[in-house]
Amino acid sequence: MIAGVWDSVLAAAWLGGYGRYVWGSFGVVAAALGLELLSLRRQRQGILRQLHAQLDDL
Repeated sequence: MIAGVWDSVLAAAWLGGYGRYVWGSFGVVAAALGLELLSLRRQRQGILRQLHAQLDDL
């Protein structure tokens, strides 16, 4: 951090009054990525179950 630009870490995190929007956007993106990872994991598990079932039928 550059000395003199912000008085404290809290002031830096506030981002000149726009911190609410910036950090809120980061939160939304993090939540969307988390949901995407959960969705991909479920899809993978479903595909693996189907493949195991097909192998068992052979």
